[in-house]
Amino acid sequence: MTGNRSAAKPDVVLVGAGIMSATLGVLLKELEPSLNIEMFETLGGAAQESSDAWNNAGTGHAANCELNYTPERSDGTIDVSKALDVNVEFDLSRQFWSYLVKKGAILDPQSFIHPVPHMSFVHGPENAAFLKKRFATMSAHHCYHGMEYTEDKRKLAEWVPLVMEGRAADQQVAATRIVTGADVDYGSLTRSLVGHLRGLKGFAVHYGHQITNLGREPGGSWRLDVKDTQSRDVRSTTGKFVYLGAGGGALPLLQKSGIPEGKGYGGFPVSGIWLRCDDPEVNKRHHAKVYGKASVGSPPMSVPHLDTRVIDGKHSILFGPYAGFSSKFLKHGSLMDLFESIRLANIGPLLAVARDNFDLTKYLIGQVAADLASPLRSLAGVLSAREVQRLGAGGRRTARPDHQAGSSPRRDSGVRDRIGSGPR
Repeated sequence: MTGNRSAAKPDVVLVGAGIMSATLGVLLKELEPSLNIEMFETLGGAAQESSDAWNNAGTGHAANCELNYTPERSDGTIDVSKALDVNVEFDLSRQFWSYLVKKGAILDPQSFIHPVPHMSFVHGPENAAFLKKRFATMSAHHCYHGMEYTEDKRKLAEWVPLVMEGRAADQQVAATRIVTGADVDYGSLTRSLVGHLRGLKGFAVHYGHQITNLGREPGGSWRLDVKDTQSRDVRSTTGKFVYLGAGGGALPLLQKSGIPEGKGYGGFPVSGIWLRCDDPEVNKRHHAKVYGKASVGSPPMSVPHLDTRVIDGKHSILFGPYAGFSSKFLKHGSLMDLFESIRLANIGPLLAVARDNFDLTKYLIGQVAADLASPLRSLAGVLSAREVQRLGAGGRRTARPDHQAGSSPRRDSGVRDRIGSGPR
């Protein structure tokens, strides 16, 4: 255990030491400093699963460059409502981080966030026309002040030389750029937040401790069984509120909780694969997060992007994502995770997800035998597969409510859950 002395009956139990639990812990302590909070993490430290820097693209999602956030309506106009919602949400995150920096809770913002331009890049006349309309709509809003648009290949060669090198002279290309984008190391941010919490009275974090079961007590509190991963000893603790911020590890606990939300949820076995380049000679020719457009019939998660990453002061390039199949719900999980999560209540929803998202199912099957170099050439034609290494990222465990019922799940007052991937 690290931090202050463990409370006999904590007010709040946070399961998992990722960015979600860390952020919630800090928010709760800001709002009610007297709360006793305990955090339990199976692994040996914070942010070692989906929040780790190399398990996500680190895009500070302000909806600057993700084309799937701005669909074209049937009348040809561009719907930017979702993009604006995402932009405002990320701006709130930045305001919160700024507040924590000013009060000294985060010592050095450059440990986790760096300015990196965000770009959308397309080729072909139809895609260029779409991007130009998208630019006109977005740049008219103050949230996207300063966004630029160009079809000038010389200008693009200045912005993203690695993307333009070796490209056919007769290929029509277009791009938007906004220089106020960011690259975020969520792993470093998580460790800073947990480090701040450890210095506060009424907080304790237990690494190497796995929550194996939980259930409601007669008085309304929650009893949790905690296993020490080293000694294998099991003890119990109780808490008034429980937050399951354990990524893919939240699903089995949600099922064991017995609350209505636990029924009808299942994990869809999608994992992520990236290509990573650490060659300084290559990386100095690219400084941007460049998002392309998904191929016709492909799901939004297949959108290719070429990302500048700044981790521990070093610059790298990340390209992806490629989808993979894994029955693990966590990188450090078990191959039996998927099979052990299947219940009578979620077989139907899982099959319905596969049926209603046939494009995703077809995409996953195709990715199993895909040539990794082919999509790479769409954004960085001169970047050889020899210059990159394959990198497995955190899985995206898509948790679905009862797809067949058609009703919204009820919310329980004692348990909140966060199932799925970490930040992108």
